[in-house]
Amino acid sequence: MADTSTEKGRKGQRMRAPGAVEGGRREHLGEALDHLAPRLPRFEREAIIDHALDSPGLSVADPGNAAWLAMVAYIRHVFTDYDALLAEGFDQDAARFFVIDEINDYLAEWGARRRVEGGE
Repeated sequence: MADTSTEKGRKGQRMRAPGAVEGGRREHLGEALDHLAPRLPRFEREAIIDHALDSPGLSVADPGNAAWLAMVAYIRHVFTDYDALLAEGFDQDAARFFVIDEINDYLAEWGARRRVEGGE
């Protein structure tokens, strides 16, 4: 039976099939989120992982960094008035300033020890 998790690449190199790479990346992101926010609800966990996998910049970042950035972005866009503030004409820095406490409240609720600071 053929090995479905790998295929021959150029010059006979063994390469992982695309689904195997994403599956491994998903697992590493999940482990990072479990460490960063141990009380993160499952639905949010999966949505954050999906965001990290779909983001061109986060898809190549270290899983720990990608998980953190995706989690903060998810909270910012889903649970705060950030997008409404942008629509009202606030710039990104001002909008982020006004939602930082809400973001940190969610991080605390989810068991994260790290907090967002003014420059993030």
